[in-house]
Amino acid sequence: PVSRHAATPRRTPFTQGPAMLKKILLILLVLVIAVLGYAATQPDSFAMERTISINAAPEKIFANVNDFHAWENWSPWAKLDPAMKTTYGGPASGVGATYEWTGNSDVGSGKMEITEATPSTSVTIKLDFLTPIEAHNVTVFTMTPTSTGTDVSWKMSGPSPYMTKVMTTFVSMDKMVGGDFERGLQQLKTLSEK
Repeated sequence: PVSRHAATPRRTPFTQGPAMLKKILLILLVLVIAVLGYAATQPDSFAMERTISINAAPEKIFANVNDFHAWENWSPWAKLDPAMKTTYGGPASGVGATYEWTGNSDVGSGKMEITEATPSTSVTIKLDFLTPIEAHNVTVFTMTPTSTGTDVSWKMSGPSPYMTKVMTTFVSMDKMVGGDFERGLQQLKTLSEK
């Protein structure tokens, strides 16, 4: 005999599709909300630092940091874009000296200005990135004499706006820039020990 009850349609991957898609979208939405919420709890500023020992007098290292013209010989970013345009302003070195650059996506564009310089001890630089991401930070180089030469530290600090907090949820500022600082200090060491 023929059943009077309609057959229940079998669920196939095609009929499950919309429900599965809704579940995936819901999971993604929850993840995005979690990341945004976590980012909001992060500090409003950051600081990162690298240090190296250089077998040279503080005066020699100071001269290589306090003069932006010398940066071409050791900066970790100087060789990333051979076509990079640079402009120097203010005095040749020391307080008021400026360095502006415009280059490819590896170097972006921005400006540095020396705001403090204590001979053979420290150099403070106002650092303004304009592209690819706008940021306004401060970098400080400190030279500490040792029995074998000089310990040099390179520190960067600045505010962490909300978008930076979101970005650093995935990759910390230390990981993004730390390797560049290490490479730059190594090149400063090589130059200063000549």
